[in-house]
Amino acid sequence: MNFCSTLFVFAFAATIFLQCLNPTSAATTCHPDDEVGLLAFKSGITRDPSGILNSWKKGTACCTWNGITCLNGDRVTIISLVGFPKKPERSLSGTLSPLLDKLQHLQVISLGGHGNITGSFPQFLLHLPKLRYVNIENNRFSGPLPSDISMLSQLEDLSLQGNKFTGLIPNSISNLSRLYGLSIGGNLLTGTIPLGIANLKLLQNLNLCGNRLSGTIPDIFESMRELKFLDLSGNRLSGKLPPSIASLGPKLLLLDLSKKNLSGTIPEYISSLNKLEKLNLFKNRFSGVVPKGLVNLTNINNLDLSHNLLNDPFPALNFNTIEFLDLSYNQFHLETIPEWVTSLPSIFLLKLAKCGIKMSIENWEPAAPLYYHYIDLSKNEISGSLERFLNQTEYLLEFRAAGNKIRFDMGMLTFSKTLKTLDISRNLVFGMVPAMVASLQRLNLSQNHLCGKLPTTKFPGSAFAGNDCLCGSPLSPCLL
Repeated sequence: MNFCSTLFVFAFAATIFLQCLNPTSAATTCHPDDEVGLLAFKSGITRDPSGILNSWKKGTACCTWNGITCLNGDRVTIISLVGFPKKPERSLSGTLSPLLDKLQHLQVISLGGHGNITGSFPQFLLHLPKLRYVNIENNRFSGPLPSDISMLSQLEDLSLQGNKFTGLIPNSISNLSRLYGLSIGGNLLTGTIPLGIANLKLLQNLNLCGNRLSGTIPDIFESMRELKFLDLSGNRLSGKLPPSIASLGPKLLLLDLSKKNLSGTIPEYISSLNKLEKLNLFKNRFSGVVPKGLVNLTNINNLDLSHNLLNDPFPALNFNTIEFLDLSYNQFHLETIPEWVTSLPSIFLLKLAKCGIKMSIENWEPAAPLYYHYIDLSKNEISGSLERFLNQTEYLLEFRAAGNKIRFDMGMLTFSKTLKTLDISRNLVFGMVPAMVASLQRLNLSQNHLCGKLPTTKFPGSAFAGNDCLCGSPLSPCLL
């Protein structure tokens, strides 16, 4: 799967656009050119396991076919055949026929999520003068993007994410001045980000994530005052953040600049992006102190600053909107889990690995342990027993606290049936391994002081290695 931001859904255009069109003029007849084009499309499809195209039969009214809408007499206006990303066995396979260029009144083509539609960029799209919305994301298209992509002069939304397109982002893309959505992430695109993107003043969504783009982030954002979602993550970009990002304060909801090689300090202007709901800067080389003005981001629900070189002090974010928080693997010395974290009313993910925490887990009394799904407190100096805490978390899916000083009797431990991952390796845990660990999907109890016969599980010997006297499969047999 391509690396791109997954906690925001970019449901751009299709639903809203289709709702804005007036279906009352839909005809039941079919223009001969459109019928030829659509049947050519069907002939290029090699697999249709769900029967999506069963209604597409020559001589019948194509305006009534599945996924087809006619809003201009007998001319096809919309092709909407979205696939099943989570069930690829139900989706279409094949190629796109160039005869689709016969659909000269087509405004919307939505073929995203099939996974197995292949070929180069569909050149016929460039010959459809009324095209406003293109979604062919999450398929297997490959090769370069056309240098004359500016021929799509009426285009408002272009979604090519999750394919295998290569080469440069064409400079002519800067002429698509009507665009409000540009999503070309999750491909194999190289080169730099074109300066001409600054001309796309109506953009609300710019998603270039998960490519192989290099160079610095250009200072192009001053004119893009409508931008709500900016995702440049997972590329090979370096350098400092450009000052023009500050211009996005009035409307920006998501800023994802993670998994790159950005450096310098986190700019103070981040504090002015007070509409932000998601800020991801993880896996960069940001250093210095986190700006105190971060307290102004009172709409933040997802904050990830992990895997940088940030140091103390960390500002107290005294607002209750945060649901996902990761400060792991910086140079913080928090000593304790901060009170503002403890008091969060609905936090699902908390990761504070290697944050210099030296408290007893028994002294931690979070306000809403019931809501925790993912916790990582690894590589600190946390002591005490997990028994009480794990019994409070009814929906916990993953708990990691490797490399601490946690000490308790493992044989007395109980945990929620929802728990799938437990890693408490490299601690001071003693006693026997309870049979209930067999219900887990991932387990690491290595480097503790456990003893006795192991219950029957599917885990490898590495999950139990380095204990005092554990025996039984997958370790050595127990002595009689």
